[in-house]
Amino acid sequence: MEDSERTVLAEMLQSAEDAAPVEAVEAVTGGIATALNALGVSLLIADLSGRALVRLTHQPAADRPGHLRDEEVAEVLPFDGGPYEQAVRQQATLVLPGEGRWRLLAPVTERGEAIGLLEIDLPDEPDAEVIARVARTAHALAFVIIANQRHTDLFEWGQRTTPFTLSAEIQRRLLPASFTCEAGAFTLSGWLEPAASVGGDTFDYSVARDVLHVSVTDAMGHGVASALTATLGVGSLRNTRRRGMGLTAQAEEANATIAEHANVRGAYVTAVLGRIDLPTGRCELLNAGHIPPMLVRDGRVMPLELPANFPLGMFPDERFRSGEVSLRPDDRLVVVTDGMRERNAADLDLPAALLSIAHLHPREAVRALSDAVLAITGPVLADDATLLIIDWYGSHGPRRSTAGADATRASVPPR
Repeated sequence: MEDSERTVLAEMLQSAEDAAPVEAVEAVTGGIATALNALGVSLLIADLSGRALVRLTHQPAADRPGHLRDEEVAEVLPFDGGPYEQAVRQQATLVLPGEGRWRLLAPVTERGEAIGLLEIDLPDEPDAEVIARVARTAHALAFVIIANQRHTDLFEWGQRTTPFTLSAEIQRRLLPASFTCEAGAFTLSGWLEPAASVGGDTFDYSVARDVLHVSVTDAMGHGVASALTATLGVGSLRNTRRRGMGLTAQAEEANATIAEHANVRGAYVTAVLGRIDLPTGRCELLNAGHIPPMLVRDGRVMPLELPANFPLGMFPDERFRSGEVSLRPDDRLVVVTDGMRERNAADLDLPAALLSIAHLHPREAVRALSDAVLAITGPVLADDATLLIIDWYGSHGPRRSTAGADATRASVPPR
């Protein structure tokens, strides 16, 4: 990176810091437009459905006679297999020729999490240097968005193309801030396809120096009561994890917490808890009344046999047991909730579906599997369907990335 570009990036970050949180992206894209003599610049943020991009624009009241307040406008661009979708899925900067302009689509990504796209229109065909510069700028923009979304609802609002119920709002807060994480030893991605009446599903993860912690939980019931039970379970699991407690201790404390504090008599939470030692691939798993995790290895799908435990909250003094599996390079570990198997969803041949998406990056695989369930059940699920996919590479250490993503792990483009 040349000194001039370092200066531009420093000025870009300073302009973002000086602007109000809702104006940080506009401040950055304005600087990009000036530096590249661009005809237009837009940020397209990924919709929470994972099936569209949303262009956020601001209309000042002065531009609309008779209006007293400014207005935020969200334009939805559904994925249709075209270049916008391919740029996201392949994590590659695309150059599109047009009439009198050239359009660049650069993924806005951080650690494999596809935040959106940076769309830039230029008067002349960009060379390799300009394309690389735009890719790096889009990567920096990812950090601007991550930093500023802590202070405003603008980005969250733009991502919601359908309204949230109260129970969905509670459930959303229980999920990790990023659904995807790429590291040297693994790539992880989770997904939650909500039912019409939220069913209390969650997934969670945390990466320590040498350990990956994961969990998938499913609280009984639907609606606000289920979301509150899930809050107890996830809150307890996070608390004990952060206190350095092992899997069985985490499960036993969550079990006692739900039994004591749940506002519904007989409330319980099924769960799979995991702890992967990153240098060795030793994977400890605990199944509390949940669907068994599945291991995709050498073209086969194998349910993992683990010690049986009751769901969390069912018997407050219950003791829990865990099991182990040694992960090998190219293994894929899959955890789902019963929304993937109930009613019409049970018609899905899950092992066959998992093999058919084995070539996809976990970020794309969880969405493809969710789409397969919706194709069978229809647009409305009877219960939440949640997925967590972990690809294991077995090489603990730094990963090789370009502009926020490891291109060698991206999904293979369709022929």
